[in-house]
This record gives sequence, structure tokens and C-alpha cells, in this order.
Amino acid sequence: MKHLILKPHEMRNNRITPFKKVLLVGFLLLSGLPAWAQMRPGQIDIFAGVDFNYRDIFHNDRLYDVLINLTPGIKWNMRNRWEASAQVVIPVVNQFGEGFSNKVRLNMAVLSKQFPIKNRMKVKLSGGLFGASRYGLDVKSMWIANKWLAFTGQAGLTGYCSLASGWEASTMKRLTFLIGPEFWLESWTTQMWIKAGRFIYGDYGVQAEAFRHFKHTSVGIFASYSDIGKENAGFKIILALPPYKRTRRKINFRPASNFRLTYNVSSDYYSNRQYFTDPEQNERNGWFDRDMLPWGPDTMSPDFIYKDRKEER
Repeated sequence: MKHLILKPHEMRNNRITPFKKVLLVGFLLLSGLPAWAQMRPGQIDIFAGVDFNYRDIFHNDRLYDVLINLTPGIKWNMRNRWEASAQVVIPVVNQFGEGFSNKVRLNMAVLSKQFPIKNRMKVKLSGGLFGASRYGLDVKSMWIANKWLAFTGQAGLTGYCSLASGWEASTMKRLTFLIGPEFWLESWTTQMWIKAGRFIYGDYGVQAEAFRHFKHTSVGIFASYSDIGKENAGFKIILALPPYKRTRRKINFRPASNFRLTYNVSSDYYSNRQYFTDPEQNERNGWFDRDMLPWGPDTMSPDFIYKDRKEER
């Protein structure tokens, strides 16, 4: 961002033209924002995380099976809230059997665009290869009623696409959707929501979740119902990974922004399943940039504080 500097010979009778007034006000507003809230066009983040999975089996003196994948990824922040992202899965430990491949494979490749509408609504459009072996188009939205109530919705038109064992794909004709209210209790930094709709395997159901947000950690419980898997419940823990103070460069190397653990009472893989459109998507950060119409957890102190690297002339 170029700074606006008004020189003495550019002023006449100590007055600034209306156009320069607008630019000056815009610059002052931007300079008053904390560093984490400013977009950096052209910035590239290269990061790596771990996908940890386990399931109880209690068979042949074994208590559980383990599946551990490394998940390196990349994000390119472009102008006007355009973003390109990709993620690769590298298997490390696989005790789940033939249903999960041991091959290194592309897990996600997405182009997305975010924008606000009249200070009340924010929208995110995405296209490409999503998580959960889906590809297609997706739209997410949030309409803000007031500081404690908002309504969210998501709709997607996707098909199956997997690179786990060769190339497998289906036509893009599966329609999924979720819609429901969200509540933010600021005094307790607690977020709750109820969403109902159709999931990626064609089942219809409802989900209810409640999260308590702490400084760098969120802890939540959930309950769900599906016409395929019936009742389910469990808990989730999301931990923002250090370091919490980072230097912002054109190309950044860092760990993944968070570690997310989900425990399900039911082990049904095909019920209430959703896909992610962001390699680092989680319930703590939500669907949108936190500086675009902040609501709920976005109004809390950020997990990461960025400072710009001083350039040497």
C-alpha cells in the first residue's frame, strides 16, 4: 500500500481537494487497524500440519487403529480478497487398511473470492478440488442481524474426485446445503449454532454445536442426527499453534495455523459429512477473513500478531 504524502506545493490556500480528502481518510483508517487485519496482496504462505486420526477397535489386544498424515499446503493472497490455496497429503502411519491409500496425493486445490454486501452480509465463492474427495462449486454466506445473532448458509454443487488410487471421479451433480442461526454470547466468549440440510453422501440431518473460545484454544461439544447414521455426539478441540508473534514477508514459512481434534461417539464415516474449501478451515476461525465485517469470535484478540519486515534500502 502506498502512503499518501501531501507536499506544501500541492496545497492551495491550506485546502485539500475532495479527492485527496477521501484518500487521506482512507489511509488514516487503514493505518489505525492492527497489523493482523490488513490484507497483503501478493503474500504467499507455505505451511505444514498433521492430520491425526484414530478409532477404537478392541481387537486382538489392540485398543485402536492410527492414521497419521502430513499435510503441507500453500496459500497465495491476491488482490481484492482473491485467494488460491492447495494442500498435499503425505501418509506416515496407516493402520486403517486398504480403504485409505498410502500414496502421496493432492488433497485440495481451490480458488476463492470473498466480498461484503452493505455492511450486513459477507459471501465467499469457491471452486476447485475440496476436502473429503469432492470437487465443484461452493458458496458460503453470513447475514448479521446484530452483535449476538447471525444466520449462515452454505450450498455446493460437487462431484466425487479422488487421487488416492489412480484417478476416480463422478459427474458434478450432488447438491448439498446447510442453513441455520448462530449465537454469540460475548460475556462468556461462547458461540452456538444449529444447522440443518443435506450432506455430501445424500443424507439429510441437523447439527448443533457450542464452543467456548479461550485465548488460543476453543473447546466445543456437538450433537447431530442423520437419516442414515441416526444419533451422534462428541467434542472438538482447536488449538492455535505457536509462534503467536510472526514477521510478515512476501513468502512465509510457518506451521499450520491450528491443530483440530474431533471425537465422535459414532464411527459412521458416511453421516453428516461435510467438505472444507480451505486447507486451514476450522470452527474457531470461521469461513471468512476476520477483518471483513467482524462478528462473534472475530471481535476477540487475534491468535497471531504480525509485524512487517523492515526493508533495507
